Amino acid sequence: MHRGSFQNLQDLLAPCNQGSRVEEDSDDETPEDTSSRLIVVSNQLPLKATRNEDGTYSFEWDKDALLQQAMEGMTESSEVSKVMFIGQLPVAIGDDQQEEISAQLLQDFQCLPVFLPKMVKEAFYQGMCKKIMWPLFHYVLPLSPQSDARYNPAYWQSYIAANRKFADVVIEILKESDFVWAHDYHLLLLPTLLRKKFNTVRCGFFLHSPFPSSEMFRAFPMRAELLRGLLNADLVGFHTFDYARHFLSCCSRMLGLEFESKRGSIELEYFGRRVRMRISPVGLQVSRFKEVLASQECIAKQEELQEKYKDKIVLVGVDDMDPFKGIDLKIQALKAMLQAHPELADDQRVVLIQVCNPARSNTKEVIEMRESVLQEAQRIKEDVGYEAVEIWERSVPLHERAALYSISTACLVTATRDGMNLVPYEYVVCRQGMTDDSNVSHSMLVVSEFVGCTPSLCGAIRINPWSIKDTADAIHRAVTMSLPERTMRHDQHYRYINKHTVSYWARNFFTALSNVCEEIQSMRCYGLGFGLSFRVVALQSHFKLLEPTNLLHAYENCKRVAILLDYDGTLTSERGCSLPIPPSPQVEALLNSLTRTNRNTVYIISGRGRQELSEWFSKVPNLGLASEHGNFCRRNSSSPWQTISGLGPDEVQPMVEAWKRVTKPILESYAESTDGSFIQDKESAMVWHFHDADPDFGNWQAKELVTHLEDLLADQPVDISVGQFTVEVKPKGISKGVAVEHVIEKMEEDGGFPDMVLCVGDDRSDEEMYIKLEELSRKHRELKVMACTVGQKPSRAAFYVNDHQEVIDLLKALESWEEIGHKTLHRRVKSVPAVPLELVMETDPAPMHE
Repeated sequence: MHRGSFQNLQDLLAPCNQGSRVEEDSDDETPEDTSSRLIVVSNQLPLKATRNEDGTYSFEWDKDALLQQAMEGMTESSEVSKVMFIGQLPVAIGDDQQEEISAQLLQDFQCLPVFLPKMVKEAFYQGMCKKIMWPLFHYVLPLSPQSDARYNPAYWQSYIAANRKFADVVIEILKESDFVWAHDYHLLLLPTLLRKKFNTVRCGFFLHSPFPSSEMFRAFPMRAELLRGLLNADLVGFHTFDYARHFLSCCSRMLGLEFESKRGSIELEYFGRRVRMRISPVGLQVSRFKEVLASQECIAKQEELQEKYKDKIVLVGVDDMDPFKGIDLKIQALKAMLQAHPELADDQRVVLIQVCNPARSNTKEVIEMRESVLQEAQRIKEDVGYEAVEIWERSVPLHERAALYSISTACLVTATRDGMNLVPYEYVVCRQGMTDDSNVSHSMLVVSEFVGCTPSLCGAIRINPWSIKDTADAIHRAVTMSLPERTMRHDQHYRYINKHTVSYWARNFFTALSNVCEEIQSMRCYGLGFGLSFRVVALQSHFKLLEPTNLLHAYENCKRVAILLDYDGTLTSERGCSLPIPPSPQVEALLNSLTRTNRNTVYIISGRGRQELSEWFSKVPNLGLASEHGNFCRRNSSSPWQTISGLGPDEVQPMVEAWKRVTKPILESYAESTDGSFIQDKESAMVWHFHDADPDFGNWQAKELVTHLEDLLADQPVDISVGQFTVEVKPKGISKGVAVEHVIEKMEEDGGFPDMVLCVGDDRSDEEMYIKLEELSRKHRELKVMACTVGQKPSRAAFYVNDHQEVIDLLKALESWEEIGHKTLHRRVKSVPAVPLELVMETDPAPMHE
């Protein structure tokens, strides 16, 4: 659906759409509506549809739909003024009725349907979602060439097309104050498509399925696009920490992103935006089940089942006919239990009622699973001599399912991999019945450890469904457990379920989404990249491009200026490179020109060694150098090298060698045991690099190494710091920030405190310079600080340039000022047209190396 596709859509939305993004170019001066709406986007709308005899349709809320239940009471308990739903209808609607039905649903239910062409819908849902993504997210790789789960480019294009359709409908109604909450693996690209249109959209995403480990997920050809889709949301929700951990591992291994735990939250920094993870298992609407249990049809069905299974030990299983539900394993375990305990088989008391909901797809694996389940049920009947397993292969209405739960002794869930799976919750609530006193009821759960609800059910017997013997023992324990213990376990479960309802889950998720979105609203955001690789760079509002004119306005009236420059990535195009890269003749000439005037004090502050820097800048005699992040400094080529402490290199070398003798064997052992790592031995420091090692193993080794070194070097004058894929041991108190302070002090001793400092760098170590300059500017209010970073990225600097060439342009402007005067230069600079931001950001901003 595209803008303007419904003639009366804007009329229907008029009360709530004033000031929306859709109307931004309108001349309508109606006051902007700043109330917040929550737009819930899922594959299917929470509606039931009935086709009438005259060909029209009647709609009603699906009271059993999870998202509809979750949104009840949302407007009363949050800042949301209205909840709207976007998704597909459960029935196919003809083209001639789509506009009319869309208007009807919007007016009556605040729902907007998404209509997909038949072929796109088939390839999107049955193809991409069910044949490829569903197995992948449940840890199944398509090893066989005949497998339906092999990647299909046509299915992927349909997946993109479907997500774009959903995005179009959202964009149709989206306004600045709205929140968007997208759901499940069908819509993983939706956050990217929305953020591409509106950079500051407030978007949350909840994944209701498992998230596979990186070993599985990396096999998917479009893995980066799916990861970026989730990262373009502000808040990403998972049922369990395992699923979140797998996602974070994928981001680390495939995108090179690091996460951190901050005040109880897990966050990823993605181009300046803080993307937060939330572990939030969904719940039930308990009141809905109590309402059903009190209904006459449920009571009648309950009486019928009690009579039919009188004196039986009823076990219940409710699953979709799906390969991952482990139904065949469940039946095999029951047979093993009856064979191990023949007394239970002899009196024919134990009966498993297995409800098999119709399959949602018709893949080869589903067909094979159905045949296997029916065969296993027949085998157990032949082996134990009675019908120990009843297969209900149909859709069982809620009232009948509630009645079945209520008469069952235990519930068995043996899924080999699943999302949340609320069947255990439903069972406990139905066993509780109408009373709120959980001490008078009892129930028993046997639950697979591979199901999302397992961590919250502390009283359940947890099993590995692949172990038939362990599952058989668990079933026997469940049916023979004493009543007091069953009651105690039931009480624990019911109290948790009754508190952590689906509404509780939705309110908490929305509160977290609202909080995490506050920060980005105050930032400046810019789009970056094309297609599905699109992302947003979020910068602080004060972060500005440093233009030559701005620099010259600050420079022109200054008598003493400090120019502090990083080397790699700032004066050269290479970043974080250990290869020797001497300065270009152009850079040498610029530095010579700037250092000839008494106004300027110019320093190169680099992580390079002093021997390299001395050789490379031998033709710039008046240039100050600070090597190894400021440990060694010299004012000019005629000055001796000194350490920050004032001692000469030869004087401190014995102390350095002393701690190096202890440190080097430790670093060598870690380098040897960590494939892809190596040691860099500097004059005054030692660095262990693990950039090319396995990310997880490298980080584990780094933490262990830091602990080892801290214990070993506790009495040595050294600092141990962890950088981006590095662990460095260096003399105590050494940093580029300390080097900046040293340079400023020397200037003050030689002739006066500087009027202005221009400081330019490109990586994390340079942030220490910016922090130190902030401190100095607070002490000396008259000091002008022009702190500038190379590349648009989060930084403590107030200014940025896009690449090293723009750094050279700034230095050229200062050189020209000194040579030809400010009037001519001002005319020259102003005549150069500014480059639009969109053009200079076609490539990724530079990574922040250590």
